[in-house]
Amino acid sequence: MSELTAGITPARSERIKTRMPCQRSAPSPSRAKRISVAVACLCATTVASRADYLISPGDVIEVEVVSIPELKARRVVGTDGEVSLPLAGQVKIGGLSIDAARTHIQQVLPTREFRRRTVDGREYPVVLSPTEIGVSVAEYRPVYVNGDVAKPGAQSYQPGLTVRQSISLAGGFDVLRFKMDNPFLQLADLRETYNKTWIAYAEGQQRLARIEAELKNTTKIDTKGLIETPVAPSLTSEIAASEGRILQARLDDLAKQKVFLNDARTKEGDRARVLSEQEKREKEGTKSDSDELKNLQDLYGRGTVPVTRINETRRNVLLSATRALQTTALLASVEREKANLDRSLQKADDDHNLDLLKLRQDTVVRIAGLRSQLQAVSEKLRYTGMVKSQLARGFDSDPAVSVFRKTPSGDRKIEAGYDTELMPGDVVEIALQLGELPDKETGPSGSRSER
Repeated sequence: MSELTAGITPARSERIKTRMPCQRSAPSPSRAKRISVAVACLCATTVASRADYLISPGDVIEVEVVSIPELKARRVVGTDGEVSLPLAGQVKIGGLSIDAARTHIQQVLPTREFRRRTVDGREYPVVLSPTEIGVSVAEYRPVYVNGDVAKPGAQSYQPGLTVRQSISLAGGFDVLRFKMDNPFLQLADLRETYNKTWIAYAEGQQRLARIEAELKNTTKIDTKGLIETPVAPSLTSEIAASEGRILQARLDDLAKQKVFLNDARTKEGDRARVLSEQEKREKEGTKSDSDELKNLQDLYGRGTVPVTRINETRRNVLLSATRALQTTALLASVEREKANLDRSLQKADDDHNLDLLKLRQDTVVRIAGLRSQLQAVSEKLRYTGMVKSQLARGFDSDPAVSVFRKTPSGDRKIEAGYDTELMPGDVVEIALQLGELPDKETGPSGSRSER
């Protein structure tokens, strides 16, 4: 019961009915005619629905009583299939057709009592007639469009909506919505990347061949095993010549370094031989001085040699011994330097080879990365070129349209076309039919390279 009838006791209701015996009788012919015309116009202006459509959660139902505007209500059907209506409360209409829902509500509302208030404040009951009650679907559940369209998402449903109209509402086809940028601009960038990658690949091959030649200590670079690239022959020749000059310069530098070390080693050897001879003489002089000192000491014991002579000889012995020790120390230092030069000479070759092996590994890895990058860029270039071509001339076939619809028996997939009529809640998938990708792509020199 509505708030208009709140506080009205049964006894008071009976008194009101007694005082107003003519409060609600059968409508006069003229009034009934007006009501029928109004209901007909109302039904004609509401959104027409298909006969087989069943009301589902999410639909918006509008109920209107012609003679009582305050009973007009617009309600969303809940997940339980019920709507809350004035006087009637919760009414379950989910799963019913529009006609069945209208009949059900027209049966429920007249059983409820509605009270109106007169100018002087008195209330009187009004009995509703089924012919006054209009029920329609004000808003259907939206249709969802996804795929190769410019504006995917929900669309308001209108009876008779077709796939063609839905695509138009979604902004038309758009294969670039999430797959790539403008192909006309991206194609130029991809071609630049493609050409630069091939040039880097050709340079990497030449560098690897030069490293192999340098490891073998030869000035001849073997290019027989190199993969043919679409780089311009003039540029390939320039890269090869540059790598040849680098090889020659590195080998010359290594040779000069080894010559320098060999010269230093030879000089240290010569110094060692001189010092060795000098050490021998110093030791002989020290021995001679020692023998002389011994003889003088014997003579001094006999009294034939003065003590000053012995002291002078002793000083000579000390000086000879000191010079011999210094020569021995210097000879040891020269021998150490000569050994260091021998090690440096060997280390020059070892370091050179180690640097080359590391450079070779880095070059091999870089070539592998360039090969992978070439494959990826080639795929993008071919696909972008194909999309650009198809965008320029149009698509060769109609798009694939799939409609997913919920039915009482479960979800159903429908293979649809442009003129297929949609139902509320349908999900439409649009997929453009792209042509086959080409097998080859043009390289930077104008030749065609395999994928």
